[in-house]
Amino acid sequence: MPKVRVDGIEVEVPAGATVLQACEAAGVEVPRFCYHERLSIAGNCRMCLVEMEKAPKPVASCAMPAADGQVILTTTPKVKKAREGVMEFLLINHPLDCPICDQGGECDLQDQSIAYGKGFTRYDENKRAVTEKFMGPLVKTVMTRCIHCTRCVRFAEEVAGVEEIGAIGRGENMQITSYLEKAVTSEVSGNIIDLCPVGALTSKPYAFQARPWELKKTDGIDVMDAVGSNIVIGSRGPAVLRITPRINDDVNEEWLSDKGRFACDGLSERRLDKPWVRVDGRLQPASWGDAFAAIKAGLAGVPGAAIAGLVGDLAAVEDMVAFQDLLGSLGATRIECRQDGADIDVAARGNYLFNSGLAGIETADVVLLIGTDPRREAPLLNVRLRKRAKRGQSKVFGIGPAVDLTYPVHWAGDDAALLADLPAEIAEALAAAERPAIILGMGALKTPGVLAAAAALAGQFRVVRDGWNGWNLLHNAAARVAGLDLGLVSEGGVAGMLGDEGLKALFVLGADEIDLTPRRDVFTVYIGTHGDHGVRTADVILPGAAYAEKPGTWVNLEGRVQRALRAVFPPGEAREDWTIFRALSQVLGQRLPYDDISELRARIGRQWPHLVAVDTVAAAETPLAIAAGPAPADPIALPIGNYYLTNPIARASETMAECVAQIGAGAGLLEAAE
Repeated sequence: MPKVRVDGIEVEVPAGATVLQACEAAGVEVPRFCYHERLSIAGNCRMCLVEMEKAPKPVASCAMPAADGQVILTTTPKVKKAREGVMEFLLINHPLDCPICDQGGECDLQDQSIAYGKGFTRYDENKRAVTEKFMGPLVKTVMTRCIHCTRCVRFAEEVAGVEEIGAIGRGENMQITSYLEKAVTSEVSGNIIDLCPVGALTSKPYAFQARPWELKKTDGIDVMDAVGSNIVIGSRGPAVLRITPRINDDVNEEWLSDKGRFACDGLSERRLDKPWVRVDGRLQPASWGDAFAAIKAGLAGVPGAAIAGLVGDLAAVEDMVAFQDLLGSLGATRIECRQDGADIDVAARGNYLFNSGLAGIETADVVLLIGTDPRREAPLLNVRLRKRAKRGQSKVFGIGPAVDLTYPVHWAGDDAALLADLPAEIAEALAAAERPAIILGMGALKTPGVLAAAAALAGQFRVVRDGWNGWNLLHNAAARVAGLDLGLVSEGGVAGMLGDEGLKALFVLGADEIDLTPRRDVFTVYIGTHGDHGVRTADVILPGAAYAEKPGTWVNLEGRVQRALRAVFPPGEAREDWTIFRALSQVLGQRLPYDDISELRARIGRQWPHLVAVDTVAAAETPLAIAAGPAPADPIALPIGNYYLTNPIARASETMAECVAQIGAGAGLLEAAE
């Protein structure tokens, strides 16, 4: 490995590292605009100039390979003058509109001009202006501010895989624009806002809402999918104004899906902020006491065997445990978290996890997708799959409806029978693979026999072997893995539970992706956040707290336990879900044995120790323990119809509605709940 001396400090860097990376290893700050650790090197801005011994002029450190024996200087008068000159050129055409720019306060150009600029300009000519560009409902553009760093272009091409942003013209006439000035269709397009070092690309929904120093920043977990992306929730007063990603290389790196970033405006729309009770067929607002009394009256004389519970996709671990404890105290044993009807074997934890891990899937050399569209079910997982496939380090095959995943996929067809008679090309690739992986989607698990057939393939091709577990279920619900860990499954699944004629009472915890109208005859209590599908048949509605409004624990698809903090309080009379169950238990004469969240978490830790081990992934059992089943024969369908409308928060979001109207993303297809 080459050894480089930076400002008198000798550092050893990996082969292939750049001078800029050597400077960082030495603890020396080097300004930059175009360079980014996760993108290819462009060398556009020249802000990272440093002096190299024996070099006739300053060199761009981002594009200069580090070599053994190099002597680098970053604080000499020559470097200072060069950087001042570069900054002066960058500001020649940049509009000085910082007071009205949405990037103000978190602008790299603003910060570095103060640190490395001259403080004045010698340019007296008119500044150039660029016509505004249109990139869709999410990204606001003021391209006169653009400094042509091309970060957005490289992100779109290299990470998102949707080559819809590029440059036209040359020299002073160069402009960054979307293809034909149409909306960008990527599910991760919002990340170009974070990448832009100036105010050229900013958040359109957040425009002129607040300055960064006005926001309270709270660490949270994204629940729009099962990836468990780490986020920062920016709030002011009672409102969540924006959500940005938090770096976690093991989960979301530093990216965030568009739904996780922009659907937060749905937190304030169509909210349940008071209890409701159905009287003479019509819902009437009620007090908490009246609502609890109505529940007590509705359960009078109902045996525990006739009571069941249904858990939705966004619930926190604490809420599900309190829900389970409450129903258990009433004698109910049937609680189901698989509201989509997926056939999931819970005999062993390894049966239903994404065992390769989000970071580990990048090391798979052959991947077989079965009934899944990771681009829309888990966009950040798709980014990782693309990263390896585009390098030519992995082959990706698919069985199910063919979709564009932004990288080459060999689709074999959507007939589930292909699992029993695998095409030769796929069989040969899996047999020769050192780290084969199977990714099974929730859409496939609705087809009888698919789970058993996929498990047979896993055994045949040794997908689980020493040092590698390539058996992966791709969940699309943030609460699903924790629900399975807690044992919230019933014999016969959700169809068997709801089809039981003996069912007399049903408690629904935020389950909005299922049609409950066939069981209008059942006394139904709905606990949730929005007036969505789940409230249609409810006899009593209790307003709960959304993910940003409570401290909670979520378990992502790989089994990683993560904890979020409360950013804002629930609106009106809404309360945290577990506190609702605690208060209701008192009224029903079955008081739950905890009064605060620390006591509840202690109770969880006693029965499920791995659910309180934050930021860890408990080892799953191997080998697979999935029973054989009938041969699959039906077509495989995908679980998501419209990426932007998969949960009640997203469906309440005006921004997501704009995305459906302008981008399309499955427009005209059924919503997940229909």
